[in-house]
Amino acid sequence: MADKKLQSLGGLVYSTDPNFKMEEEHNSNAETLQPAEQKLKVRLDKKQRAGKAVTLIEGFVGKETDMEELGKKLKSFCGTGGSVKDGEILVQGDNRDKVLQWLLKNNYKGTKKM
Repeated sequence: MADKKLQSLGGLVYSTDPNFKMEEEHNSNAETLQPAEQKLKVRLDKKQRAGKAVTLIEGFVGKETDMEELGKKLKSFCGTGGSVKDGEILVQGDNRDKVLQWLLKNNYKGTKKM
């Protein structure tokens, strides 16, 4: 139980600064940018995944629910599983071409394939 409390503080245990205030994350409350304004990066990742390939989509700016909806659409288009966590969309397998094709078709112009 105490471990969860420490994680919610971001690892901070004690501060000697009398004027110290915790900073809140603003990404979760940020308004979702239009697709043409999004600067998404599409890349392949195999690190810490037991050698299995995962297509990673990074750089989404907006609400968590909108990112989950985009992830659901991408997973459905590719016909694979995946998840949305830590500000990234993960699609199982090497689907960089399919993901990039879907993003360009849906007006996400700021995409990069790495």
